[in-house]
Amino acid sequence: MKKKNEGEFLGGEKPIGAGDFRVEWGSDAVADVLGLIGLEYVALNPGASFRGLHDSIVNYLGNKNPQMLLTLHEESAVSIAQGYAKVTEKPMGVVVHSNVGLMHATISIFNAWCNRVPVIILGATGPVDAARRRPWIDWIHTAKDQGALVRNYTKWDDQPASVSAAIESLLRASMIAQTPPRGPVYICLDVGMQEDRCEEAFIAPDISRFMAAPPPQVSSRHLNQAAKHLLEAKKPLILMGRTSRSQEAWDCRVKLAEALGAKVLTDLKVAAAFPSKHPLHAGVTGVVPPSMGMGAKQTGNPYFILSSSTLQDLLSIFNGDVVQ
Repeated sequence: MKKKNEGEFLGGEKPIGAGDFRVEWGSDAVADVLGLIGLEYVALNPGASFRGLHDSIVNYLGNKNPQMLLTLHEESAVSIAQGYAKVTEKPMGVVVHSNVGLMHATISIFNAWCNRVPVIILGATGPVDAARRRPWIDWIHTAKDQGALVRNYTKWDDQPASVSAAIESLLRASMIAQTPPRGPVYICLDVGMQEDRCEEAFIAPDISRFMAAPPPQVSSRHLNQAAKHLLEAKKPLILMGRTSRSQEAWDCRVKLAEALGAKVLTDLKVAAAFPSKHPLHAGVTGVVPPSMGMGAKQTGNPYFILSSSTLQDLLSIFNGDVVQ
């Protein structure tokens, strides 16, 4: 089987005739934008509230960019997206069914929030227009403020009322989810909007206007002050928190610790940030810091909490002989 970037998606069969249609329905436009913002996959457990979007991903996109990953529960769907983001440092899409699917997903959304990973979660409600609702089932699956269920542990949520608003909402959601500190976002789509015909020709948005902002940078004054304290310290200690997964950043962290002769404490609750077998590794903190690490902190020397955004800048102000 070919790789996905060679023209075919991974697994499954491509629907006959898919991908040969123009944007006709509101859900077609939404599906188009999912690909524009870079989502390669969406995990979902099928539900009637997003039948329009489901149809568009299959018949308009050909189940490609994004490709659907079928799950048996919304909690699993969000967990898959969380793991994907932790490995790739890119967001993945999730679609959950109305209020009930969102309630199923809550614990995994909370976990993604605690892990500070970008996940773009789509949901649906309605039809918002009560005159269009089927008896009983549409009524119990409709909420006026569905995002309130997860608002305390998402970065942003929205319930757009038109195709144009949905397009901008998706662009904004992608930008916010990927702007540090990153986290999950939730967009609730109206069933009626998904299944309405597009009244105007679809024009692909300029996604360059909605790019994630770079992380905030430490001022040069504070960087030089930190470097001064670290160079003067007899027993410096670096607390490695949430860091980049790149090989370059990993090498820089080791280089910095070795240049300073600094002990390093890592955190069991986040991704690996420093080689645990390195002589400078002082221990791993969990719920309770290890006694070895506490001893390092009680020496009276300054300790430095390192984030990925300050690493390169800090290294750059050391003299070459110090770093090497």
